[in-house]
Amino acid sequence: MNLPIILDIEASGFGPEGYPIEIGFIKNDKERYCRLIKPYNDWTYWDKTAEKLHGISRDKLLKHGNSASEICLELNSLLKGETVYSDGWVVDSSWLNMLFDRSNIPKLFRLSSLEIILKEPQIEIWDATKISVVNDTHIERHRASNDALIIQKTFFQTLQKTESKITKIKNS
Repeated sequence: MNLPIILDIEASGFGPEGYPIEIGFIKNDKERYCRLIKPYNDWTYWDKTAEKLHGISRDKLLKHGNSASEICLELNSLLKGETVYSDGWVVDSSWLNMLFDRSNIPKLFRLSSLEIILKEPQIEIWDATKISVVNDTHIERHRASNDALIIQKTFFQTLQKTESKITKIKNS
């Protein structure tokens, strides 16, 4: 089955002053990518609530983060020509655009809302399935590539459940 590439971004905060601090994705072949983003000097807003949620401190970013331009080049190399999906497109698209715009690098892939490829029956069982996936995977850290994995697994399971239900109805 050809699964969608899922991208997720963690940010310094939830308001308009927030900026991307971690980006991750998972491809169909289970290739995972995750990078901490070293903030630009004028990216100073920091929300302790967001830090508590994702467990990434500003000090950790400054010590271990990769430059935004390096990350943009890697993303373009790994995702060139692809359509990538996000379950938080409204915020993820603005943070992704912020990353590429500030780095002055054109984005060579497209970010789209996951809802575009979800069928109505999948949406109806999404939340319950996602809870089950989270419980089954035992992932403890709320991080970008982990979130992408959970979203992709939830997509797969909701698709399987709804397709098997449709097949049963057709065969009745």
